[in-house]
Amino acid sequence: MNFDYNETQLMIAQSIKEFAEKNIRPYIMEWDEAQIFPIPLFKELGAMGFMGVLVPEEYGGSGLGYHEYITIIEEISKVDPSIGLSVAAHNSLCTNHILTFGNEEQKKKWLPKLATAEYIGAWGLTEHNTGSDAGGMSTTAVKDGDHWIVNGAKNFITHAKSGDIAVVIVRTGEKGDSRGMTAFVFEKGMPGFTSGKKENKLGMRASETAELVFDNCRIPDANRLGNVGEGFIQSMKILDGGRISIGALSLGIAKGAYEAALKYSKERYQFGQPISNFQGISFKLADMATEIEASELLLHKAAFLKEQHKPVTTMGAMAKMYASEVCVKVANEAVQIHGGYGYTKDYPVEKFYRDSKLCTIGEGTTEIQKVVISRNLLKE
Repeated sequence: MNFDYNETQLMIAQSIKEFAEKNIRPYIMEWDEAQIFPIPLFKELGAMGFMGVLVPEEYGGSGLGYHEYITIIEEISKVDPSIGLSVAAHNSLCTNHILTFGNEEQKKKWLPKLATAEYIGAWGLTEHNTGSDAGGMSTTAVKDGDHWIVNGAKNFITHAKSGDIAVVIVRTGEKGDSRGMTAFVFEKGMPGFTSGKKENKLGMRASETAELVFDNCRIPDANRLGNVGEGFIQSMKILDGGRISIGALSLGIAKGAYEAALKYSKERYQFGQPISNFQGISFKLADMATEIEASELLLHKAAFLKEQHKPVTTMGAMAKMYASEVCVKVANEAVQIHGGYGYTKDYPVEKFYRDSKLCTIGEGTTEIQKVVISRNLLKE
């Protein structure tokens, strides 16, 4: 088994590092404090092929695999996790849903524009009263000839305001019925399709999070993805890949925080020596490095299974759960190693600390991952 980066991964890592240092790092705190979603940056990332990573070349994408995808999200997130989050949501949720479940006409219509970031994509499952219990959604679509009339709202949606299209799962059957939901592609400008409240968040502040609102929105049946009633089942499959995304985001945060802490520990002198000489600090670093390594191995095993078209639900949940909890722990320890300076915005670990917590919540909480893992284990 070869654990080395392949040539493509090495090239991608170097490319994104250089891009991030030039185009992201100088603006991190400006974007964070003002909650600016930097759309021009994503257009540049699209031109580089990083907004259509998994999309085949025939649809204008990069045609890369999940190992390369992890590398891209990880490297961006080591600099600014909120940008990594938006790249992940665009690629693994909206774009991947159309790629996986769209018909040929739908793929040709939307994928080329998503892959180049001409369109920014959103994906809507969560509602105000349905987080982990997504099957209890209240947003409904009622058939009206060759159209559907949609009413309701989705919240905590990445790119809800700035997105050009959104894949949204709505109820077309009975509440709680796993076969009573259907996925549609909504386009900006459709009458009755608007955005609502933008969330003022603890972290990930440069990644836009807001509400999608549907008020008698009339959508053609041609915008339906797959068969009526398949939306929830589709979304669970999309979340399998999405968990690899959040795991990669978590890995980037953990590596970024660890590298900052390691550097600081060598430069910060107390009692006449660098604090890295003290066992209390060096043991923290040892634990951080080990858990990061374990996270990375879990993620790439999940990526391997995904690319081999083997069942990935359990391993994806394990990778997401472990990597996200590790990134919170590593970010916390990084702040501790920095001491008082870690609590200021002059050092990067303060932001890694705030950004990290989302990873244990988004695309399935840690508790939901344990439900997924345990259920699958007990089936065996």
